[in-house]
Amino acid sequence: MPQQRGVCKSCAKFCRKFPLFPVGWLLRNPHPVAQIPHDTIKQVLAATDIVELISSYIEVKRAGSAFKALCPFHNEKSPSFNITPARQTFHCFGCGKGGDAIAFVREYENLPFSDAVRKLAGRAGVMVVEEQSNPEADQARRTRGRLLDVNREAAEFMHTLLMKSPDAQHARDYLKSRGFGAEMAKRWTVGWMPDSQDVFLSWARAKKYSGRELVNAGLAAQRDENDPRSGLYVRFRDRLMFTIRNEIGDVVGFSGRQLREDKRSGKYVNSPETALFRKSNILFALDRAKKPILKEKCALVCEGQIDVIACHEAGIDHAIAGQGTAFTNQHARLLRRYTKAVILCYDGDSAGFEATQKAFRELAIEGLSVRVVELPGGDDPDTFLKAQGAEAFREMLKDARDFFDFKLDRATRDGLLTTANGRATVANECAALLAVMTDHITRDSQINHVATRLQTGASGLREAVSKASKQTRPSATNRSQEAPVEVVVPTSLDGTVRYLCHLALVSPVAQNLLTEQFEVLHESGEFLEGIPLLEIILGVRPDPSDPAAVNAFLGSLPEADRLALTRDPMFAETAPEDAVSAVETSLSQLSARTLMMRDSRIKAALAEPGLSPERMIALLQEAKEIGELIKGLRGRSVFNDELAPSTRRMPPPRNGGFQRERKP
Repeated sequence: MPQQRGVCKSCAKFCRKFPLFPVGWLLRNPHPVAQIPHDTIKQVLAATDIVELISSYIEVKRAGSAFKALCPFHNEKSPSFNITPARQTFHCFGCGKGGDAIAFVREYENLPFSDAVRKLAGRAGVMVVEEQSNPEADQARRTRGRLLDVNREAAEFMHTLLMKSPDAQHARDYLKSRGFGAEMAKRWTVGWMPDSQDVFLSWARAKKYSGRELVNAGLAAQRDENDPRSGLYVRFRDRLMFTIRNEIGDVVGFSGRQLREDKRSGKYVNSPETALFRKSNILFALDRAKKPILKEKCALVCEGQIDVIACHEAGIDHAIAGQGTAFTNQHARLLRRYTKAVILCYDGDSAGFEATQKAFRELAIEGLSVRVVELPGGDDPDTFLKAQGAEAFREMLKDARDFFDFKLDRATRDGLLTTANGRATVANECAALLAVMTDHITRDSQINHVATRLQTGASGLREAVSKASKQTRPSATNRSQEAPVEVVVPTSLDGTVRYLCHLALVSPVAQNLLTEQFEVLHESGEFLEGIPLLEIILGVRPDPSDPAAVNAFLGSLPEADRLALTRDPMFAETAPEDAVSAVETSLSQLSARTLMMRDSRIKAALAEPGLSPERMIALLQEAKEIGELIKGLRGRSVFNDELAPSTRRMPPPRNGGFQRERKP
C-alpha cells in the first residue's frame, strides 16, 4: 500500500505525527492538539502486566494459560471475564467489554484516555511528556498543579504547628482525650489552624502563594465578594484540621473540627466546593481503603472522619465516610469500582436512620448489596472501639443485617407492625425501596422475604414494587449533577472484514499477505462495511508479535473503531496455526460476496425503466463477466452469504479461487 502524508485539519500542515496513516483517515480523524506520544503509550503498555494490574482491582484465577474473573462491569454469578497474558488483553463474553491495560483502567476508573495512560505510567515509573501542547490546556494543568501544591504544603504547615507549636497544646489535648496520639496525627497528617489568621497568611506570602490561589483552594475567602480590595480572611480559625485526599491520595481539601465552643459556627467546617474538591465525589480515606475493600470484598461506610480514623487505627481499614453531605450517586458509582457489597454504620438516631435509607437508594441503584450494623446504646464506631475493642466491633460487622431486616426490625421496635394500617405503610415504604434495586434476581428474592415478614402476599407486594418502579425516575437523585454520558456506537464491520482485521493484528504473515492485496480489498470497500478500518491497520502495520505495539495502536484509534475491534470475542483469540490458509480462504469468501453484491446491483439497474441502448449493452456485458466469475465459484464452500467462520478450521481455497500473488 503506498504511504501518504495528509494535511491535518487540526494544524493545517502535513502531519508528521502519523506519517503512515492514509490521507482519508487523517482528514476524518485529526490528531489531538495535545497528545501523549505513541512511543510513550507503547512503553507504558510494555511495562504493565495486565494480569497483575487487574488482580490489584478484582480477584482473578488461573484457567490454563489464561485467567478468569467475575466481570467488574456487570453483575454475574459465573466468570465470563477473560484475561489473555500472551496478548496483554481482556475480554468479557458477558457484556462484550474488552481491550488492553489502558482500556481496563479507563473503564474501571471512569477516566479519559490520557489520564488512564498517566496513571499506568506512574505505576510503571514511565515519564510522560506530551507533544503539541495547547496553551489553554497547559495553563489549566499549571493552575491545578498550584492548587495541589497549596493544599499539600498547607497540610504540612498545619501539621507542623499541631506537633510543635506551644499555642496548639489544647489541640493536642483534645486528640489525647479522644484516645489518639502523635503517631495517628502523623499517619493522617492532622493539623491545627491558628486562631490568628496572620500566622497562616504570613506563611502563604513567604511561599509566594497569591490571595487568588488561597481563595481558589478554599483556604481563604474575600471579605466582600463584590470588592476585590476588601481583603481576605482565613476560612478556618483555631480548628483541628483533618486532611481530605482524593482517590489517588492528593490533598484536595480540609475538614476543621471546632476546639472551643462557638455558637456562631458549626462543630465541623469543610472546605467549600473548588476545582479540586467536590463533596459528592470524595469519600474520606478511600485512598487508603481501596486495597482493603478489595480484600474484604466489602466497604464499611461511616458518618464522620473520626469514626473512619478510629476504625483504621484499630486495623479495620476498609472504612470510609462521606464529606458532611448526603450519600450521593457519585459516591455509589465510585464504590462500585472496588466492591459489590457495603455495610452502613450510621448513628442510631432518626437522622441516622433516614441517612441509611437514602444511602441504600443510591447504592441499590448501582447494584450494590447493602447490610446495616447497629451499635448499641447510641455508640458510634469511635466510642464503641474504645469501650469494647476491635474484636467486638468485628463481630458486630459479621452480624450486620440485610437492609430490609434492619428496616423491618426498626419498624417492629417502633410498633408500626401491630396494625393493618401500619403494616401497609411499611409495605409501601419497602416497595419504594425495592423498586430502585437494579439486580432483579436479588430484588425478587427480597420481595418474597419482605412479604413473609410483613405477613402479606408476595404478589401484592410485587405489584406495588412494579407500580413504584414506573414512578421512580433514574434521574431523581443527584443525576442532575452528572455529565451526560456519550454513548459511542462501534463501527459496523462485515464479519469477513472483522476477521481479516483480527488476522492483521495477530499474525505478521497475515499482515504482510493482506498488505500485498490492498487493491483487492479497496475494491470491496464499496460493498462491505469496515474496509477503511482494515486499510488503517495495513497502513500503520503495528507489529503483531509485540502486544504493546498492537494495544498502543488500538488506543490511538477513534473510540468507535477501537470498540468494533476489542468488543468482539475474536479479539481474545491468538493467531491461527495456518495464517496463510486463513487469509486466502477469507479473501476468497470476501471476493465471492463482493461478486454477489455486484451482480445484485447490476440486475437492479437492468430493471430500471428508460435505459438507453448503450447503457443496456454495458450492463449486460458486465453481468456476463460477473456471471462467468460466479460460475467458477459455484459449489465452493466460500460461495455463501455467511460471515467468516472461526478460521482455524477454514480450509485453504481450491484451484480457481483467490490466490496470492507469487513473486518471481
